[in-house]
Amino acid sequence: MHLNVYTAKYNITSEEISKSKMILEEAHDLLRDMSHDLVPTLLVRFGLIYALEDLCEKNTTSNVRFEFSSSIPTEKRYSEKFEMKLYFIVTELFNNIIKHSEAQKAQISLQEKNEHFVIIIHDDGKGFKTLKLNQIEGFGINRIRARIKKYKGSFSIASKENNGTTIKIQIPLSH
Repeated sequence: MHLNVYTAKYNITSEEISKSKMILEEAHDLLRDMSHDLVPTLLVRFGLIYALEDLCEKNTTSNVRFEFSSSIPTEKRYSEKFEMKLYFIVTELFNNIIKHSEAQKAQISLQEKNEHFVIIIHDDGKGFKTLKLNQIEGFGINRIRARIKKYKGSFSIASKENNGTTIKIQIPLSH
């Protein structure tokens, strides 16, 4: 991610850097898949709210800024399995923003509303036609839908070309 920012900022192109980026991207994808099988230390020690706030900080670069807001106290804890699933869902959505949206700013907000855990993620990126959503859905979005469905939750995407994307996830707290 930082190499992409640097090479774009200084307009650097070379075959070696392109190959290095491809190798790094492959390694990143493999590590991401492996990490989904592991429990992040911050998540285990401090909980979902703290871990998501940290995730925003780690993903912020000079190209895209991730902002965090939550009406849920940082120290609030949920079941470990629930926290892990939500953490990996948000991680996947952040990866999509970084890779595809060309956003300069993304925001995540968390709240408990009407006995539901609610996550809203919005970016100011290029967006897309939601009518084409089924055609462009990748493995990541399908995996997210399946995880949310297991908790009897809902998942919606609202997007317009050149107007950003908003994703809303609602999961009953009585799962």
